[in-house]
Amino acid sequence: MRYARSVFCTATAAALVAGSTAFLATPASAAPNTTPQKVCGSSYKTVNSAAVGSLGTVYLTYNSANGRNCVATIRNTPGTALAMSAWIRLTGTTTTISDSGNYTSYAGPVYIYGKARCVDWGGSIKNVSVTVTKSNCGALKEHRVTTVR
Repeated sequence: MRYARSVFCTATAAALVAGSTAFLATPASAAPNTTPQKVCGSSYKTVNSAAVGSLGTVYLTYNSANGRNCVATIRNTPGTALAMSAWIRLTGTTTTISDSGNYTSYAGPVYIYGKARCVDWGGSIKNVSVTVTKSNCGALKEHRVTTVR
């Protein structure tokens, strides 16, 4: 009896370890319920966001300690990899920092130093893209465009 219980406990422990290992081996991009802070970093606070249709949201975050903005596009429902992007640039400049590809949960993070500067930013999921210009710069009114291709 003692031997049977020992074998049962060992088998149960092995199954738990195997299950835990499989769970922990899931790629970060497939993690459901991610947040802009998990993508950009815990010191980044969400300062703006734009819906990407019903597919997800593009988030603009800011870290006041280092003056950097971060953009991440996050799907509402992770799943099969889809074409996604996240991008940012300083308003009035031509250098765009971007990340695009086929992702299961989010695109980005992309960072730019933007202390006391307006930023243009956006992202896309599948065939829906969002562009926000002249954003987060005080008196100027931002402009938003959502496009479905």
